[in-house]
Amino acid sequence: MKNRLPIWFKQEIPDATVRGRKQLLSEFNINTVCCQAKCPNLSFCFKNLKFTFMILGNTCTRNCRFCGVNSIKKSRDNLRLSQEPPLTVDQNEPYRISQIVKIFNLKFVVITSVSRDDLDDGGAAQFAKTIELIRNIDKNIKIEVLIPDFSGNIASLKTVIDAKPSILAHNIETVRRLYKTLRPKANYQTSLDMLKKSKEINPLLITKSSLILGVGEREDEIIYTMEDLRCSQCDILTLGQYLAPSDRHYPVKEFISIEQFQRYRRIGLRLGFKVVLSGPKVRSSYQAEEVLGELEYV
Repeated sequence: MKNRLPIWFKQEIPDATVRGRKQLLSEFNINTVCCQAKCPNLSFCFKNLKFTFMILGNTCTRNCRFCGVNSIKKSRDNLRLSQEPPLTVDQNEPYRISQIVKIFNLKFVVITSVSRDDLDDGGAAQFAKTIELIRNIDKNIKIEVLIPDFSGNIASLKTVIDAKPSILAHNIETVRRLYKTLRPKANYQTSLDMLKKSKEINPLLITKSSLILGVGEREDEIIYTMEDLRCSQCDILTLGQYLAPSDRHYPVKEFISIEQFQRYRRIGLRLGFKVVLSGPKVRSSYQAEEVLGELEYV
């Protein structure tokens, strides 16, 4: 029997405004993780001109079992030796995103990407180029980047940081014990190291991470992960409920209560996170602009 969704996951039906904005993004050939990952907040966010642009195409070289983004099940070496047409990098993608930012007069932009293990820099240069073109429109635009782990490549990390994003996010996603099950091509320690190294490169950079709950984790494991993130000097934490994108994905093990989400928020603040967003529908970039504004008062 399938898990029945709690009432708070009832979603808005996309209205004409939302449909129109999706159509415009499609015409510009711009991907969003909102659509690709089937985010439950899509209608609300699109209506309020909040998008998470996804660069480097719509096909990921990882195969995380919880993720709704299209992926290929090949290792980095196999990708390079494959006789199939290689994945490409659309050199005009950053420009098109900058033009959408201009059309919508956005003052806060979130950029993420698929993982691209086939690229030597993991796609870092594309992040930097996108940031540069957006800032050419308005140098005061705030930009949050949600980066992959770049296979632990610190030079790639520095490329992104040198482009001066307002916030650098990298998601730990789950507890250490579940990595082999949920993220077989990723490494828990590598993700922590990327966050820690970000602060070493630029101590003033605001860093952020996210956890999905309801995949079989225990409370003590969540707290240990929070502590690990704080040891990596992570500033902002978001926690949200996992929803399986399809029957083929990893199943939901538990629906976390709103009270438990509130408890995790209190624990996170006690551990020293500057801001903690914790709730069933919270996602990595949920209310990202408001979070940055809240930091000004911390």
